[in-house]
Amino acid sequence: MRKALFVLAIVAVLAVLAVVGGRERDDAPIRIGVLHSQSGPMADSELPLIDAVRLAVEEINAGGGLLGRPLEIVLGDGRSDPAVFATEARRLIETEGVRVLFGCWTSACRKAVKPVVEAARHLLFYPLQYEGLEQSAHIIYTGAAPNQQIVPGARWALDRFGTRVFLVGSDYIFPRAANMVIGDMVGAVAGVVAGERYLPLGASDFGPIVDEIVARAPAVVINTINGDSNRHFFKALKSRGVTTPVVSFSVAEPELQSMGPELFHPAHYTVWGYFQSLDSPANQAFVSAFRQRFGAERVTSDPIEASYNGVRLWASAVYMANSDAPDDVNRSIVRQSLPGPSGVVAVDSGTRHVWRPLRIGQARPDGQFDLVESSARLLRPSPFPVYRSRDEWRAMVDALEQSIRESGR
Repeated sequence: MRKALFVLAIVAVLAVLAVVGGRERDDAPIRIGVLHSQSGPMADSELPLIDAVRLAVEEINAGGGLLGRPLEIVLGDGRSDPAVFATEARRLIETEGVRVLFGCWTSACRKAVKPVVEAARHLLFYPLQYEGLEQSAHIIYTGAAPNQQIVPGARWALDRFGTRVFLVGSDYIFPRAANMVIGDMVGAVAGVVAGERYLPLGASDFGPIVDEIVARAPAVVINTINGDSNRHFFKALKSRGVTTPVVSFSVAEPELQSMGPELFHPAHYTVWGYFQSLDSPANQAFVSAFRQRFGAERVTSDPIEASYNGVRLWASAVYMANSDAPDDVNRSIVRQSLPGPSGVVAVDSGTRHVWRPLRIGQARPDGQFDLVESSARLLRPSPFPVYRSRDEWRAMVDALEQSIRESGR
């Protein structure tokens, strides 16, 4: 009898230790943070990226989850405000206990979140094309680096339309830094920057800028406006009958769809690595799955695909590491590659950006793009354009950020 009681006591102690050690929680969900603007001027662009993450998570859960556990999404609303993004990132990591973050659109918001994830030794997957000039041991950049979008896109525009350009953008770090790079390229071919104008995110009065475009008669307009302001810019172009070619770096299928055919611009081009119109079995399956889950009228885009790929890359790294701990995943993520809707996506171990193709599309009235140019191979990411040193680029970005802070933009 005593022996039986002793055995029962030992079993009870082991059960308590198992609970304390977390072994009974081995089937608890793995919490992942999704941090995007659900309100404010960036919401129209960012809300579809939440759906992209949700689709990837649901597919993983349908396949049995990770490490025998389901994934659970915890949302944060950055409200299109860098300070809110930083606060929400801290809440998701420290209070909600998420194991990874997927999020941000604007570079201003990414730069606000960057020190938070670095201090916590955490991990952020950033899905947007951006100005580059940055590298972090705690960020995986699944969007395009400058040599995968801005540089070849601007070169194509100069070659195709001419070297007299007008630069228009939203007033924050990405458009201004991107236009530093583009301005260098224009100067290198003895071209002319006929004008360079910025308005805040959410701005709607583009009439004066479009009047200036008409007056200065550029060969091409290079557009780095973000969010719902694009609708107002193209409305102003339409109302004044402007047909000057426009090459955009932040207008994808959702933004084009929101403008509608009434704002269609006949010479509107955009530069990405992915378009919904790509004719491949992998992309057709992706588009079909996205529409079946979220509605037949919904469209996909490069940032949507990059968000979807980010979750799958992270899941592959978790599987390889046999752990969801950020430090463990961070070590294995640089060895990941997988097939995606637009082709193979592979993390470059040296830069923590991904290898990507270049594609240029011309807008159609139905909200899609016709492919007019594409790279023959994947482009290795280079976040720092090679014609200046990293120290020079960092000094220029620091000065630009300081200028933005001092001006209150």
